[in-house]
Amino acid sequence: MDDQGFELNTPREGKATESLWKRLFHMILIYFMIQMAHTVLGFLTVIQFIIMAFNDKQPNENLAEFGTTMGIWVAKAVRYQTAASEVKPWPWTELD
Repeated sequence: MDDQGFELNTPREGKATESLWKRLFHMILIYFMIQMAHTVLGFLTVIQFIIMAFNDKQPNENLAEFGTTMGIWVAKAVRYQTAASEVKPWPWTELD
């Protein structure tokens, strides 16, 4: 999986290339994006439950896929926030 350093068990290599103040700005911005993702997750959870309640316990595949994509984004964001990676999440890199 070539995901610009996203492998979870790969140790961080090299030094940071951006200034510490620029990284702080990105970290604050990503923090607020994570909070928004948390809110979206809450809505998606309720919507998916309602769909499953009326659809013979079958989830909406598009919502499930969106949840997977959002989970990958959150993982990338957390790795950047904790300095486990120098790769910033979307919108700075691809969402995949």
